[in-house]
Amino acid sequence: MNRKIVFIVSVVVLLLVFAGGALLYKSEKVQRWGKLIGQNQAVLASLHSPSLGPETAKVHIVEFLDPACETCAAFYPQVKKMMAANPDRIRLSVRHLPLHNGSLEVVKMLEASRKQGKYWPTLEAVLANQSRWVSNHTARPEMVWEVLGGAGLNLEQLRADMNSPDVARNLEQDRSDAKALNVTMTPEYFVNGRPLPDFGLAQLQALVRDALQTAYR
Repeated sequence: MNRKIVFIVSVVVLLLVFAGGALLYKSEKVQRWGKLIGQNQAVLASLHSPSLGPETAKVHIVEFLDPACETCAAFYPQVKKMMAANPDRIRLSVRHLPLHNGSLEVVKMLEASRKQGKYWPTLEAVLANQSRWVSNHTARPEMVWEVLGGAGLNLEQLRADMNSPDVARNLEQDRSDAKALNVTMTPEYFVNGRPLPDFGLAQLQALVRDALQTAYR
């Protein structure tokens, strides 16, 4: 009988030890996660990035985007749908990370379009017509000019602005921040500083949904 009691007590003690260890691990993980999010938000809070949606929105999606990336073009309308379904609650900021051959020139076009206040129509025209200027994962910048007419741009001014110092400065900042965040592919999303646990549209939607529930409960 005494042995049985000792055995039961030992089992209970082990269970308590494991439970305590699990709680400690979870607590430490939450602390590390919170610190990581804080670090991410500091790097992501770039004032130079083009943003869509009110600054008062409590959910902030930051996307690292390559205009020649097919998945970027496919996901962009889905992000816009999430924003439309939650008016004034979501803000989108875009960071440029040209990884495909030839896409650097297209990114320069996008950056230069901001000087004319035409960034978002330019981005949407570029993404919607991506199949016309991307072939075998390689961008053909000379073909992009054909799709920019509908964006209301002064193309002569755009050509001049592409090589301006502030465009170069913005591109360097995006590259530097991408490196700090270990972003190596596009699209890459952060929602209120949190990266996707693994890539996918459902994962992005879930992360946005969780952020909305937390921010507006």
